[in-house]
Amino acid sequence: MEQRESANNANPYEFLLAGVISLRATSFVFSKLLLQSLGTFNLLAIRFLLAFFLLALLFHKRMAKITKKEAFSGLLIGTLFFLVMSCEMTALKQAETSLVSLLENCSIILVPVLEAVLLRRLMGKTELLSALIAMAGVFCLAASKGSLSGGVTFGLLAAFFYACAILVTGKLAKDAPDPLAIGIIQVGTMGTLSLIAALGKGGFSLPQGGRQWLFLAILAVICTGFGFTLQPVAQSKVSVKRAGLFCAINPAVASLIGIVFLHERMTLLSVLGLILILFSIALPHLLKRPADS
Repeated sequence: MEQRESANNANPYEFLLAGVISLRATSFVFSKLLLQSLGTFNLLAIRFLLAFFLLALLFHKRMAKITKKEAFSGLLIGTLFFLVMSCEMTALKQAETSLVSLLENCSIILVPVLEAVLLRRLMGKTELLSALIAMAGVFCLAASKGSLSGGVTFGLLAAFFYACAILVTGKLAKDAPDPLAIGIIQVGTMGTLSLIAALGKGGFSLPQGGRQWLFLAILAVICTGFGFTLQPVAQSKVSVKRAGLFCAINPAVASLIGIVFLHERMTLLSVLGLILILFSIALPHLLKRPADS
């Protein structure tokens, strides 16, 4: 048992997942900048449809062999991530990138909570303590911004949908012959739903200027082509709980980028909230018995 766990600790798919989440963390800054001139769903539609067409062209042979089950899995996961991104973009319009990223990645705590509910079992003492500490951290972050309204509310909604997406991805990707195909369908679903939402809100327009297209290219190719598409591939060989834990990378990277490039400031209360959330994430591993490591 110990040998198997030790092998899992060196799992290359965990390094892939860490890279995927790190790349996606950079999207907060580019999205924040593009939202100054593009509508929420307009931006999402261009980003994900552009990525989908590039991926479909690159992997057209694999897409031709996709099964109905893989297509359904991609549609379901894509719908969940569309809800995540909708809440994330709305939150970014009202709050700093560092705060939105932290709130969204409270999904780290929600994953074991939802697992406990779905499996109808009580949470362990460590899991419960972690959840309470994380909630205290969220309260500190919210208090530093003045209230639980606006960006904080949508950031927490993004966290809930993100936790659901992690659980569903972990379940469906493990049974799939080709997780990459699921990831591509997922991206296409997100783009299609975003386009429908954009048209429903009054129209669709293309960005103006080379700077906007550059940011969109980065979002489509790097943050989406790698950041979203490869998550099912990584999670096909990583447990749901460990996948949830890796989300801690996201707020750290997003906060650093926000401070450096957007000149965002962290108050003392915000720093306390950050410490509490990161401590809640690390707590289960700090208390883990040697036989479990």
